Amino acid sequence: MASTGQTPVGAQEVVAGHGQRRTGTGEEAVLTVGAEEEYLLVDPVTRHVRPAAREVVAQAASVLGPRVGTEITRYQVEVRTDPHTSLTEFAAQLRSTRAAAARAAARQGLRIVSSGTPVLGQVTPAPLTAGPRYARSAAMFGALDDEQSACACHIHVGVPNLATALEISNHLRPWIPVLIALTANSPYWAGRDTGYASWRTTIWGRWPVAGPPPYFESPDHFEGLVSGLLTTGAVMDRGGLYWDIRPSHHVPTLEFRAADASTTAGETVLLAGLARAMVATALRAVDAGERAPRPGAEMLRAACWRAARDGLGGDGIDLPTGRLTPFTDQVDRLLVRLTPALRDHGDIELVRTLWTRLRADGSGADR
Repeated sequence: MASTGQTPVGAQEVVAGHGQRRTGTGEEAVLTVGAEEEYLLVDPVTRHVRPAAREVVAQAASVLGPRVGTEITRYQVEVRTDPHTSLTEFAAQLRSTRAAAARAAARQGLRIVSSGTPVLGQVTPAPLTAGPRYARSAAMFGALDDEQSACACHIHVGVPNLATALEISNHLRPWIPVLIALTANSPYWAGRDTGYASWRTTIWGRWPVAGPPPYFESPDHFEGLVSGLLTTGAVMDRGGLYWDIRPSHHVPTLEFRAADASTTAGETVLLAGLARAMVATALRAVDAGERAPRPGAEMLRAACWRAARDGLGGDGIDLPTGRLTPFTDQVDRLLVRLTPALRDHGDIELVRTLWTRLRADGSGADR
């Protein structure tokens, strides 16, 4: 798919990956994984958000090059990793990238905060970054853009083609509520306790094309739906498909978009390890001819709402049974399911360690 211009120049190279599997050996290639993280800029004394993204990005680019860019509002900066086959190397680059962004902000007298929403400051309407795309978005969507100073963590896992990406997406839809709860990190909005662990999830749910993706019958079904959404103006371009899991519109990856920006690098590494193992596990199910589970759209949406409200420390809807069970138990079950793929990628010990730490300390929203 061609780039729409939403992603800054260079992003295609730094998050691109492949999901091609070895042929003739019966073995599977190690899947690539990469991340995009969005941060807020704040005053170090008042902790209010500050619109200085252009200056901070210019400073950080001397170290990060095309792996740093602006976002829709001038309160935000976005950084990206290269694609990695080693989760340990991914973690090292992520930490060094965060440090470079923090130093650039400090040189402008500011700090970066990795939070799904602004905690303090006058955030509505948010000052939009200059440019034709964002101006067009404001004209089309009006007040929806006023609260777009929300920050996410996007994980990209390499896949071989669109058809495979869609089959994997179908298999992973039921796990979206667990990912929302696991990464919830936006309980506050401009000084107010929202009553939600992930208010960012609720904000994004207002958009015409957001939340859990549909169950896709085929690539033709996907392309027909996208064509209709473009024709009717529900989205400006393919970059406006804000589903929680989607085939990337500019690189050969499946993109996980359900997560709030993570407080710590370790939480992003945990999410990346889980996402890659989820893709690998789904690939095996596809190869084995297993049908993807198909929970009702209403229950899936309700499960996502419950995850956004209560977060990791709460009870979530167990979609196969319809009963409420602790989200920590649901994560434990997910880890059991992913264990073979985590072992194959050499990630099992790191992921278990990071999950044990997160479970003991609580999510970003809890802390």
